[in-house]
Amino acid sequence: MNKDIVLAFSGGLDTSFCVPYLQERGYAVHTVFADTGGVDAEERAFIEARAKELGVASHVTVDGGPAIWNGFVKPFVWAGQGYQGQYPLLVSDRYLIVEAAGCTGMGNDQVRFDLTIKALGDYTIVAPIREIQKEHTQTRAYEQDYLEKRGFGVRAKQKSYTINENLLGVTMSGGEIDRWEAPGDGARGWCAPRSEWPATPLRATIGFVNGEAVALNGEALAGQEILARLNRDFAKYGVGRGLYTGDTTIGLKGRIIFEAPGLTALLTAHRALEEAVLSKPQNRFKPEVARAWVELVYEGFFHDPLKADLESFLMSSQRCVNGDVTLETNGANVNAVAVKSPHILNAKGATYAQSADWGVEEAEGFIRLYGMSSTLWAEVNRKAAANGDE
Repeated sequence: MNKDIVLAFSGGLDTSFCVPYLQERGYAVHTVFADTGGVDAEERAFIEARAKELGVASHVTVDGGPAIWNGFVKPFVWAGQGYQGQYPLLVSDRYLIVEAAGCTGMGNDQVRFDLTIKALGDYTIVAPIREIQKEHTQTRAYEQDYLEKRGFGVRAKQKSYTINENLLGVTMSGGEIDRWEAPGDGARGWCAPRSEWPATPLRATIGFVNGEAVALNGEALAGQEILARLNRDFAKYGVGRGLYTGDTTIGLKGRIIFEAPGLTALLTAHRALEEAVLSKPQNRFKPEVARAWVELVYEGFFHDPLKADLESFLMSSQRCVNGDVTLETNGANVNAVAVKSPHILNAKGATYAQSADWGVEEAEGFIRLYGMSSTLWAEVNRKAAANGDE
């Protein structure tokens, strides 16, 4: 009798391979596509048809948009920085997918999935991709051959690259990317190339309440809808595309192309608002908390209690992050060109480098006291040098 097993399914090479592989080992495979916002209706139909073609016992699609917004995007934007200062954690939908299904178990994802599954309950983990790695070093070539021998085709793009798409953005690896060569023309997701950027600039205004985006161009929208629209609009200008090399969980170097137009726009707007409303000590200290939060999420500790502790601080820091930020792009880069908030820390009667409501004596006294330690060090050591002391 077949044993039931649930498989997170995207219709890509890895998950397509897993279906016949598991079936031949006595499993009735039930596929789940957790729609985290990276595919259109045509792609969803393809995924469903692919599951049917592979002969799964059942297939369902679940809406992961609200979960990924509340569970990841909000605290990530509050944190305000990527892993190692660059990568915007685009595969963090994995943690939400776990709650609906499973994973192929490859690369960093196997750590994220396994640790999350162990945190959520006592489940049996089956990882076909890990199994075939014991006997085959070229796993993608083996998977492709395995499927084709059983009469299942493989998309041309999947033969060259590993591609992940969700509400957060697109990541691509494999092929010349893994060989440390210049990416080919096929290594492109949502972001338009320079030749296709519109001639006129794009402006968008994002409204924030307690650090969460709640409106776009004056229209109140759910967070996941705001991010989806930002992805669509800013991708036309090539915003948010990068080539990143970083340290994986086990210390290997990972090289990917990523495209995150919506998240890039959100982070730029949020940072501009924070810089205007947070105090100087808050702006100095917060990056330390952000770095620790990002590293926990990247390395699989999504359910570690420290992550919840850090999020409590991040949430507290957002209580005055309210207002509207206008973004503008001509292509590739995006800038916050206007900020409006009742919490901007303006000093009445004083403007940086323009005017001040204090006197010359106050300024001189402040400078003397503020620099006393450095001034004393210079004076003492000048005298020591003049006296020939070391």
